Amino acid sequence: MITLLACGYRTIHHEGIIRNRPHGSGNYTFIFFNSRTELKLHEHIMVIEKNTFIFFRPDTPYFYRELESPFINDWFHCNGEELEGFLTGLQFPLDTPVEASDPMMISRCMMELQHIHRLDGPLRERIIDCDLRSFLMKLADLRQRTAPHQLHRYYAAFAELRNDLYRSPQQNISVTRLAENLNLSKSYFQHIYKQLFGCSVVTDMINGRMEHAKYLLDHSEMSVTQIADSCGYENDTHFMRQFKKFVGSSPRKYRFRSET
Repeated sequence: MITLLACGYRTIHHEGIIRNRPHGSGNYTFIFFNSRTELKLHEHIMVIEKNTFIFFRPDTPYFYRELESPFINDWFHCNGEELEGFLTGLQFPLDTPVEASDPMMISRCMMELQHIHRLDGPLRERIIDCDLRSFLMKLADLRQRTAPHQLHRYYAAFAELRNDLYRSPQQNISVTRLAENLNLSKSYFQHIYKQLFGCSVVTDMINGRMEHAKYLLDHSEMSVTQIADSCGYENDTHFMRQFKKFVGSSPRKYRFRSET
C-alpha cells in the first residue's frame, strides 16, 4: 500500500521558499511547480518553469528556491514498499523535471487528494492508495502519449476540444473548421488527434452522439426523430443507420430491449 504522509494543494509561500535536502527527504516527494524555480539536482543548477513536476526518490539530494513571489506549488510526500516496483512498471521518470501536458488534471487530483487526506474513516487509507496509484498512472499515460511525439503543447487544447464534442453532441461542425480554430491544417490536426487519443476526431464525434442518443432513449420519452435532431442529425434515417452500425441495434429495439 502507498501511504500518504503529507500533502498540499496550491500552497502559497508569500515570503518565498528555500528547500535544501542534501541527503534527500527520506521519502518519495512529488512537487508540481506553479511558479518559476531555481533547482539544484545532481550538482546541476537549472531554472524550472511553472507547470513542471518532479518526483524525487527518498535519497535524492536537491535544493530549490523561488524565482518569483509569491511562490505556489502542489506537493505530497509518500512511502510504500510496493512503490518503487509500481513506478518501474509505469516507466515513471523519477528525479527528472517533466513539463505537465495537462496542468489542470494535476491540480484537480491534488485538490481531491488533500480533501481525502483531511477526512477520517475506515476506508481512508485504501482510498488514498487508489487515488495515488490512479494519479501516477494518469501522469505516466499522458507522458507516453505526448512526450515521444512532442505533442504535449497541444494536449490541453485538444483535450478541451474533445470534451466539447461530448458535451455538445448536437453541434454540426466540420473537421476543417475544428482545425482552423486551432490554426492547424486539416491533415496535421487529424494526425495529432489520432496520436493523442487513439481514434479519429470523426469517431469521437459519432461516439459522443451515440452516448447522448442512448441516454435519451433510456431516460426520456422523446421520439426517434426528436432524438436524431437533438444529436445533430438532419434526418432520422441517417441517425438510425448510424445508430445500428455503432450500437448494434435500431434505436427502437435499444429502447425496448428490456421488454424482449
